[in-house]
Amino acid sequence: MGTVTIGVSIAVPEPHGSLLQERRAGFGDAAATGIPTHVTLLPPTEVDDSALPAIEAHLVEVAAAGRPFPMRLSGTGTFRPLSPVVYVQVVEGAEACTWLQKQVRDASGPVARELQFPYHPHVTVAHGIDDEAMDRAYEELSEYEAQWPCTGFALYEQGADGVWRRLRDFVFGGAVVPPQASAPTQNDTTLPTR
Repeated sequence: MGTVTIGVSIAVPEPHGSLLQERRAGFGDAAATGIPTHVTLLPPTEVDDSALPAIEAHLVEVAAAGRPFPMRLSGTGTFRPLSPVVYVQVVEGAEACTWLQKQVRDASGPVARELQFPYHPHVTVAHGIDDEAMDRAYEELSEYEAQWPCTGFALYEQGADGVWRRLRDFVFGGAVVPPQASAPTQNDTTLPTR
């Protein structure tokens, strides 16, 4: 048995996801091509690969307790000088993201962990690049807007090549999407309400 690096996030659907990924690469962020555009719920976390079934079961429970909510991105922000990151702001859906990430990292669950910084939902568009390029990202995306209904989240694994790949989608309200049947976007699914 070995270890794997996983993450849990809300995918930014098309056409927004590809557009922001292309813009991130265009600013000179070499990591952009290996990181699907997302809002993080669980940052990169190394786990024993034998723990994956328990982690998936836990995420099924978290998703079952969740409900769809509106997500809206608007404008830019930065974590500089504390961290070399420029991001697009989550202006609607932030409270739901905060609740979800707490459930994912719950102390009684299989991926309990402390965060290095307080949780702040966002979509990274530049990370660890020179200041001039960071300033350009901040300015050029300052009027960016996107919105969609968030209907779930996904589990990702980082490959040996550094690329993050979606392992499985978890849809709010208890529906489970088998790994092989995962849809490319989250906004294609409608859920009954309880």
